[in-house]
Amino acid sequence: MEGKPRPEASAERALAEMDGLIALSLVGQQHIAQRLGLNTTDLTCLGHILGAAENPVSAGELAERADLTTGAVTGVLNRLEQAGYARRQADPADRRRVLVVADTSAAARVAAVYEPFYRRLGALFADYTSDEIGVLADWFTRATALMRTSLEEIRRETPS
Repeated sequence: MEGKPRPEASAERALAEMDGLIALSLVGQQHIAQRLGLNTTDLTCLGHILGAAENPVSAGELAERADLTTGAVTGVLNRLEQAGYARRQADPADRRRVLVVADTSAAARVAAVYEPFYRRLGALFADYTSDEIGVLADWFTRATALMRTSLEEIRRETPS
C-alpha cells in the first residue's frame, strides 16, 4: 500500500500536536475513569493489572509501576475489589506475597468503553503504510523511554 501524501511538518509542530494530544488524553482518562466508577489513579492501576494478563503483578510491583506508595496501592486495591475489577490472591510460589488479578469481567467492562476509540485508531492506522507504522511504533517506544527518564529526574529533584 502506498502512503497518503503527508503535510509538511517541523519538530516544533509535531511537539505542539503531541502536547495537544496529551492534554486531551488526560481529560479523556478522567471521563473514562468516571464512567467506569473509578478515579484516574485507579484506572491507571487497572490498566497495569489488565496489561499483566497471565503474569499477575504483585501489589509492590503495581505500586512501582504506578509510582505510588504501597499504602496508596492498598487503597487502590480496596476500591478496585469493591468495584469488581480486581482481586488479591496469594502468590503460589510465596504465600507472603500478594498478587493482583483482574476480575474475569474487568477486561470486557473496560473494553466496552475504549473499543470505539480503538476502532477509530485502527481505521487511522489503515491510512499508513507498514513502514510508516514502524516509524510511529519506534517513536512511541523511544518517547516512552525518554518520558520515564525525565520522570525519574523530576522525582529525584523534587523536595520531599
